[in-house]
Amino acid sequence: MSDYLVRATAADAQIRAFACTTRELVEFARQAHNTSPVVTAALGRLLSAGAMMGSMLKGEKDLMTLQIKGDGPVGGIKVTADALANVKGYADVPDVILPANSVGKLDVSGAIGPGTLRVIKDMGLKEPYVGQTELQTGEIAEDLTYYFATSEQVPSAVGLGVLMEKNNTVKQAGGFIVQLMPFAEEAVISKLEQNLANISSVTSMLDAGNSPEQMLQILLDGLDMQITDTMPTAFVCNCSKERVEKALISIGKAQLQEMIDDGEEIEVNCDFCNTHYRLSVEELKELYQQAKR
Repeated sequence: MSDYLVRATAADAQIRAFACTTRELVEFARQAHNTSPVVTAALGRLLSAGAMMGSMLKGEKDLMTLQIKGDGPVGGIKVTADALANVKGYADVPDVILPANSVGKLDVSGAIGPGTLRVIKDMGLKEPYVGQTELQTGEIAEDLTYYFATSEQVPSAVGLGVLMEKNNTVKQAGGFIVQLMPFAEEAVISKLEQNLANISSVTSMLDAGNSPEQMLQILLDGLDMQITDTMPTAFVCNCSKERVEKALISIGKAQLQEMIDDGEEIEVNCDFCNTHYRLSVEELKELYQQAKR
């Protein structure tokens, strides 16, 4: 089944919720960046969060960037998402290898280390919205739960997971975000907390065959859940040779001339999807003619 997410409300709109399955897009990212298992897990969790948080954006051209900077060996992870739940992302150091953590799981927290989470929303205004919080655990889901509570004042529960096969491909990936509205009643809050306390991990729910809809049914049991929307999500990068050429033109004649004088083709790499673009000396000369300074 292709990756998708669902949006829902519950308890007469006192709760809004999102859930997604993202195995294909996380596997695409793993192949594109040749990530190690622990980096696949970290990047995959942030990609899943990005898909759901992107779908919260109002405008078609709005963009959101999730940026983790840590002192651990992975360095940082960056994910960008749009309102259609298209996501792309990369890790600074894709090949980190660490032993399992104390409970035998991939040590995402150890790979990231202490650091910060930034959420940048570009909604077409003069300045983007930027929220920043300290990482609480480095496990990403708890860090986003803390971000929503402190930066957006929205009590939330975030669950994210990536399950790897023995051959290090992605077996399952996905997540959920459940949020309480300001007018949520105590009885609703209590029931939701009870449901959350009873669930297993995201990966075990997905591995048991649960769809995003079924995950939300488990999370929102007894709270009259209503699915409001279903939408596909995918790893989509908008890089192209044309965009690379425009960027090179913008650097100016002097730097282009230096490249031409080297007498060799150049290679430009896209951070997000790891696509390589090669330009010959003749192509560089054409770009030189188009440059204005």
